[in-house]
Amino acid sequence: MRWVRRPVDNVLRVFGFGGGPVPREPVSLRPIAVVRNNVSEPMMEGWEQVRSDLIFRDELMEALDGIEAYSHVIVVFYCHRVPDEERADGHIQLRGDSSLPEQGVLATRSQRRPTALGVAVVPLLRRRRNILRVTGLDAIDGTPVVDVKPYIPYYDSVAEARVPEWVLQPPLR
Repeated sequence: MRWVRRPVDNVLRVFGFGGGPVPREPVSLRPIAVVRNNVSEPMMEGWEQVRSDLIFRDELMEALDGIEAYSHVIVVFYCHRVPDEERADGHIQLRGDSSLPEQGVLATRSQRRPTALGVAVVPLLRRRRNILRVTGLDAIDGTPVVDVKPYIPYYDSVAEARVPEWVLQPPLR
């Protein structure tokens, strides 16, 4: 019967069924860099003017060749200071503002995510050897960086993106 299972599984996948459960095993990632800046505590806003250096492992210096030709990079980082008990897997209050509706954490940009991974598109100011200087990265000093990619407008930008109304409202000060 094993020979029947594979074709049946393939047909089910075509129609959006099957494929087995989501793996539960942990994923292990080795940081490629660390964030260095003057921010020691997480902030809700005010990151626009923060300059950060991403200091890469020495053996990855060649892997950065050509990155300086891009104006922006995508930084994937691990929010290492978010305690396990604060990682939300349900709803969170948006911006700490009770006038806004609660949302599922995966429908927000909150760092209190089940995986505690953060992603940001930031301007690349310069590269010096194994150091990239960026601005606007919402990561505190000592944050592990797990990946960096060049931002490519035709690939990474969505001209007709739709967002909920609350996203268009300015945050409370």
